[in-house]
Amino acid sequence: MKSMFTYDLMESARNTNEWLGATARAMASYPAWGLAPHPLFNMIAAWGEVTERSFSRMVAKPDWGIRTVVGEDGRDHIVQVETVVTRPFGSLIHFRAQGRAPKSKRVLLVAPMSGHYATLLRSTVASLLPDCEVYVTDWHNARDIPVSAGKFDIEDYTLYLVDFMRHLGPDLHVVAVCQPAPLTLAATAYLAEEEPAAQPRTLTLIGGPIDPGAAETEVTDFGRRVTMGQLEHAMIQRVGFKYRGAGRLVYPGLLQLQSFISMNIDRHGEAFLGQMMRAAKGESSDHDQHNRFYDEYLAVMDMPAEFYLSTVERIFKRRVIARNVFTVGAKQVDIGKITQVAVMVVEGEKDDISAPGQCLAAIDLCTGVPADKKASHLEPGAGHYGIFAGRSWRDNIRPLVLAFMEQASAAVPGAKPSLRAVRGGRQRRGMGESDAVPV
Repeated sequence: MKSMFTYDLMESARNTNEWLGATARAMASYPAWGLAPHPLFNMIAAWGEVTERSFSRMVAKPDWGIRTVVGEDGRDHIVQVETVVTRPFGSLIHFRAQGRAPKSKRVLLVAPMSGHYATLLRSTVASLLPDCEVYVTDWHNARDIPVSAGKFDIEDYTLYLVDFMRHLGPDLHVVAVCQPAPLTLAATAYLAEEEPAAQPRTLTLIGGPIDPGAAETEVTDFGRRVTMGQLEHAMIQRVGFKYRGAGRLVYPGLLQLQSFISMNIDRHGEAFLGQMMRAAKGESSDHDQHNRFYDEYLAVMDMPAEFYLSTVERIFKRRVIARNVFTVGAKQVDIGKITQVAVMVVEGEKDDISAPGQCLAAIDLCTGVPADKKASHLEPGAGHYGIFAGRSWRDNIRPLVLAFMEQASAAVPGAKPSLRAVRGGRQRRGMGESDAVPV
């Protein structure tokens, strides 16, 4: 499975499906068929349109598409994406609103490296821009990184986060979404011991596997059942000749996408059939709800093999973060060293990827953080995507997170926390103002 041939074979299959879709769409759209109108031609053209678009999106990095933001003056300000720090495996980017005075709240969004691009957080960024200066970790596609750039595992990922936090300075609010939550917690602990003055002001962890053993999901079950040898043999391939990273060992994005889709195959099948019917009736559009979602969902990137394998082995199997035994090089990272950072945890009641309890484990790990600087919130009825990009995020979670940041920045001595959330009849508490009091 590690030969470049298998990688190229998989890419050839994707390319062939894209070509078949384009061919079917073009042939069934000839004006001559109008002389003998039949629904079959519309169905063939619709199948081709949906197929071509779906398979072409799998190798294209989506655009952020955030053009403007409304300022306090009521005017639209053009948003420019600037690269602040560049590294081989990832960059730190800043969404700068031209003509607008810098916002006091500076937020670092740590995007997942789990098969999708950082643009998965597009709606999260857009919702924070009116109130914050937003920075995002923009991870690079491993297929485009030359072998000469070396390896990239979870220790390197942690050190990248440490460098990004150092660069931005201490008056910073860090928000980690999903997969990077454990390593962001570790990076904060690393800074707490090595350079306390560089610690962020707040750390918000959203739906991440701090302790995968706290609640079982299909993801944690897979990580427990499969041996590392089986995983490496079945999932790891070498980048083919088409890309700059030719020869690099990766976990291909197309394989990851196959895993994503297989988890909800019926739902995706219905979605694509429904879109095909709408296209046949002339009711679809370039930016309709289906295309907006799947243009992002289908755009996947390759992960460095060492990052993927070390994540499974150390985060999921050995639970090094949950047991507080994570090391970077020869250095033991002690999460208990975090004392100055306010920590908030957000989970979704119906999250089937990082189930409730997995992220909440961070609260107990942060033994050095005072109780009045901890907060947690369980969003009723919310799934994984909804807690950082859906309606639950926009209507409920975003206001909680912003209030949490503001209260931590104010740092009023003796202020009483008032954030209360309920999970299974148990109060989950922390600082802030809302419906969600100290754990």
